[in-house]
Amino acid sequence: PTGMPDDQREGLQEELIDIILHVLKRNPQLHYYQGYHDIVVTFLLVVGDRLATALVEKLSTHHLRDFMDPTMDNTKHILNYLMPIIDQVNPEVHDFMQSAEVGTIFALSWLITWFGHVLSDFRHVVRLYDFFLACHPLMPIYFAAVIVLYREQEVLDCECDMASVHHLLSQIPQDLPYETLISRAGDLFVQFPPSELAREAAQQQAERTAASTFKDFELASVQQRPDTVLRQRFRERLRGEERTKSILTKPRTNRFVKLAVMGLTVALGAAALAVVKSALEWAPKFELQIFP
Repeated sequence: PTGMPDDQREGLQEELIDIILHVLKRNPQLHYYQGYHDIVVTFLLVVGDRLATALVEKLSTHHLRDFMDPTMDNTKHILNYLMPIIDQVNPEVHDFMQSAEVGTIFALSWLITWFGHVLSDFRHVVRLYDFFLACHPLMPIYFAAVIVLYREQEVLDCECDMASVHHLLSQIPQDLPYETLISRAGDLFVQFPPSELAREAAQQQAERTAASTFKDFELASVQQRPDTVLRQRFRERLRGEERTKSILTKPRTNRFVKLAVMGLTVALGAAALAVVKSALEWAPKFELQIFP
């Protein structure tokens, strides 16, 4: 919080570090992520270090569990629920955001810090924490969708390009009607539960993957497998050996053919010579008979 004395701030930082290390040491399957401290410090400020330690550990193995994996795959999958929610309520805003190719990364810090990193008024932060603690772990993404939908006109009036829309949505107004938005998020959760959006969220992930844009990517990947490459090289080597063998045997075959042709030519030549010789012998006699 702003205005806190330095000595009090340093003491708070030490307590914050102790809580985080305690949770991670007791739960080696969990991994720290940038933004985790925003959630921990909120509990520390409200209930103190002892109770905050117990609450944060329980929360880290439940609501925050997907954020604390070694990779961000599950976190990105949760973000994929954002656009289907918006599409169900306002297809025009959804299509505009899709055309701008803004994606969902603008809501990443909202989700993984429960808005604690982006809201300046601590009262609003703790109010949202009460709401999220009492609800399904995906409720923060519903609340993120509600904020985007609330700013419908701002979004549609923005330039339809990624940079402009991302800049607009990244800046959350500090004067939002939080109670109204909380109520609206709860209504959307009941109206469009995660189970109904799961398929579309999975489709969003598949379409966003760069590899999926290449229709022959899977085939190309198969061709790059080591065993496939070895078989291909083996076939090429066999073809090479066959070509070499063909080249080596080809002259011998041609030689036999040439000898046969030469033999036939000589035989024909001899026969033609004999015919000519015979013709020369009887031709004068034949001429005398025709021209006495």
